[in-house]
Amino acid sequence: MGSGSEPGDGLRFTVLGPVRAWRGGEQINTGAPQQRALLAVLLLRGGRTATAAELLDALWGDSPPNTALAALRSYAFRLRKALGSQTLVTDSGGYAIRIPVEALDSTMVEQLVGEAEKIRQADPAQARELLVSALGMWSGEPLAGLPGPYAETQRSRLAEWHLGLIEVRLELDLELGAHAEAVSELTAVTVEHPLRERLRALLMLALYRSGRQAEALGVYADTRRLLADELGIDPSPELTDLHQRILEADAGLAPPQGASAPGAPEILRPAQLPATVPDFTGRTAFVRELGEQLAGASGSGGVMAVSAVAGIGGVGKTTLAVQVAHEARENFPDGQLYVDLQGTSAVPSEPEAVLGSFLRSLGLPDAAIPDSLADRAALYRSTLSGRRVLALLDNAYDAAQIRQLLPGTPGCAALVTSRVRMVDLEGAHLVDLDVMSPEESLLLFTRIVGEERARSERQASLDVVAACGFLPLAIRIAAARLAARRTWTVSVLAAKLADHRRRLDELRAGDLAVKATFDLGYDHLSAAQARAFRLLSLPEGPDISLDAAAAVLDLDRYGAEELLEALVDISLIESAAPARYRFHDLLRLYARERAEADESQEERCAALSRLLDFYLGSTASAYALENPGDRVLDHLAPTSHPGLVFTAREESLNWLFTEAQGVMAAVQQAAEGGCGGFLRRAADLLLAAQELVESGFYVRQYEQAARALIGAAQDCGEALAEGRAHYWLGMLMRCTGRFEEAEEETKRSLILGLSAEDPVACGYAANLRGILALRGLRFAESKDYLKNALEAFRADGNRHGEAAALSNLARAQGELGEADSALAAAERVVAIYRDMGAGFRLGNGLYAMGVTLTATGSYDRALACLTEALEIFRTVRQRLWEGLALYRLGRLHLAAGSYRLSASHVEQALVVMREIGGEWRTANSLTVLGQALTGMGQPVRAHACWHDALATYTALGSPEAAQVRRLLDGEAGAGKGVGPAAGSGPGAGGAEGTGAAAGSAAAG
Repeated sequence: MGSGSEPGDGLRFTVLGPVRAWRGGEQINTGAPQQRALLAVLLLRGGRTATAAELLDALWGDSPPNTALAALRSYAFRLRKALGSQTLVTDSGGYAIRIPVEALDSTMVEQLVGEAEKIRQADPAQARELLVSALGMWSGEPLAGLPGPYAETQRSRLAEWHLGLIEVRLELDLELGAHAEAVSELTAVTVEHPLRERLRALLMLALYRSGRQAEALGVYADTRRLLADELGIDPSPELTDLHQRILEADAGLAPPQGASAPGAPEILRPAQLPATVPDFTGRTAFVRELGEQLAGASGSGGVMAVSAVAGIGGVGKTTLAVQVAHEARENFPDGQLYVDLQGTSAVPSEPEAVLGSFLRSLGLPDAAIPDSLADRAALYRSTLSGRRVLALLDNAYDAAQIRQLLPGTPGCAALVTSRVRMVDLEGAHLVDLDVMSPEESLLLFTRIVGEERARSERQASLDVVAACGFLPLAIRIAAARLAARRTWTVSVLAAKLADHRRRLDELRAGDLAVKATFDLGYDHLSAAQARAFRLLSLPEGPDISLDAAAAVLDLDRYGAEELLEALVDISLIESAAPARYRFHDLLRLYARERAEADESQEERCAALSRLLDFYLGSTASAYALENPGDRVLDHLAPTSHPGLVFTAREESLNWLFTEAQGVMAAVQQAAEGGCGGFLRRAADLLLAAQELVESGFYVRQYEQAARALIGAAQDCGEALAEGRAHYWLGMLMRCTGRFEEAEEETKRSLILGLSAEDPVACGYAANLRGILALRGLRFAESKDYLKNALEAFRADGNRHGEAAALSNLARAQGELGEADSALAAAERVVAIYRDMGAGFRLGNGLYAMGVTLTATGSYDRALACLTEALEIFRTVRQRLWEGLALYRLGRLHLAAGSYRLSASHVEQALVVMREIGGEWRTANSLTVLGQALTGMGQPVRAHACWHDALATYTALGSPEAAQVRRLLDGEAGAGKGVGPAAGSGPGAGGAEGTGAAAGSAAAG
């Protein structure tokens, strides 16, 4: 660049990976490897000058070519031209680079690490976050591809630095109580660096704190043997001392105070309070009263305090409660929970769902959260025992809704807001919040519109707040309108509000005062804005995207955006994020009342129908991109309104996962809304969106939507929609390990599919029945179902379905000893998916191929297939399938006798299985982990894994229990004795998901 550039102007550089340079967002060409090596030398000298002799030695060592000095000058000239003469400078016959600290990744890492070291003792959680940020700056091998002795030396230094930072971050994980989560990573990293004793010590400590003492002792024994074999030395005194302390169950090894108990999930400290409003005004007496109540709960010998704030809508209950909660945060250091209970909506939040959200926020995985309300409430209270947590329960419907949400533990407190005065809430401190005083109202109005405008027309300002009934929300809406219109005077606004025909009497009780406030804004809308306001309130999702809103309004994107932004400007809707919008709950209620009064039933149904069409078309486009040529899309219900058309998989996945809650809400609303003609499209929307549930997420929403759809279809006699919904529900049951329920749902789907002559339900239900039979080790029965599915798919010309059935048929044939047929079927699966350019489903096919090849002992080919499948699953965000592929890689390495690799992969799989894989898959993984540990010479840790697996299998009534008993009795060994090639032992049944449309090898 020009010689006038400032040093480092807009530049940034990386050396913790390939050496690169950027100006703004544009990458700069830094030349050939030797030239980049010069750049790296100068960058790593921290602005200090390097002489020509030093640079020649760095780039060429002791034997530089005759042309080295000329080449050096040429490289420097080109770099100066690219970076600017103020950045690369000549100094005393040498060169230097002058850039700010933040322009180089390695110096930024040094700063972050230094900050982490300073605060580690006082705030280990923040120190860990700083280290995570620092480690995130590595982008591969440092100085990748650069020649020269200097680059080689620095590469080793930076790599060692990286590993050292990982060790420190893992130490902090243990300090913060995340020992269970650290086990998987430590298992993997100790495989990569087997002689690094500090990592071994951390793994021993993590296992011990996770309640896995026997495994921890086994790690020490393995380390001692390894050091003796490889180096001829004994373990360090530090490692030996740790071993002895574990043997003695030294209390000093317990997790730090405040961390999770051994074997329990990490307890987080949620900070969920919404932001306070910057112009919070008045309410001094209420703030003091409520603050004193919270202080009494958090003090020494405190009790569990409940304060319930009641008042009409718009009076500022939430604003007051949030303000008080923020001021009291330091009294509740273990966290603050928040939930909007949707008390003013048609369907208030269920306590069961709220408790599930709270427990997840406190660090419990889904697998640890029970199903019933009573059990969740008990676990919630137990989790908060001994902690000081504040729960803000906003917008409650009644006392019954919140009783189970109260912490119930001394030192904790709950703040409740509701329109209902909760006289039946035992022990609650009740606060009745009235409208503001005239003085407070005027002060709030002034803070919003500006002191100059309000003071110059004081009487008009008083008239405005009086016309608003001194209701805070009404004042905010009126003041916002005035602030947005610089040509208006306060008197103009006051005159508009003086017209009683344009607002309701502020003295009317209940919601009428709130309605009058909303009328103030609504009556000034144009016809198009008012229609948008009404119709956009109809969908049930938590928010709505611009594209979905355009479908509801039957407008193009630009026309819809103009209306939506106008509504945002006058505070009738909120923009939650760019191109996303939501209603305040009271405004949504008001808008729906207006829709019922001003829109016909036909138009309301038409708006929701367009939304359903939009979601179905868009999800079908995403599905088609991931599953090119899948005939199942030809059997979807026709739509009248278009959806989005995607051209890139990443784009389609981003859309699908962002819109997940809206899509599920649309299905449930279609089932419950009473508008005709929705059920078939709703069922097909579940089909097109199936990757949401296959990923292991959105399971609860998916199940609720499927059940609602089944009930509605039964009422209407819609056999085709009901059959498909039963199939999706069966698929979900299979994914979550509820196999008996899955069998029943799939059986119903197949019966209904046959009666409706539906090729989708017939083919996929038969396929799923084959999968379930595989899981139950009924291989001949499975083969029959899968052949029926194969016939149905081929009759329909559905190559994707054919591949799905073949992948599972290969598994059944392998279990029946038909190795050649199994391999041929698996190869056909991969060929079909590659021919069609499939993404996720190609991963399914490669997975099935890897399973079959493993069973036949073709380990190298199996490894290639499973590794490629794993990368595909990670790319398409299929978290559950990622875990399954890791599990299969673990089994492959077990069969091949690579026990350390096996343990590393299965430990990673266990993290996923415990999170979303269900108990059965977790037990399968523990079984294989035990076999790998046995092969590594860690029998005690292995038996601990098998005991846990056996308990799960026994509780589930799974046939794998018998094989685990044989392992514990020593009848079967590690490795190939009970591996993929050995038939139907534990782990041979597999940990797979269902694969709805693909139906990939679901029984292992």
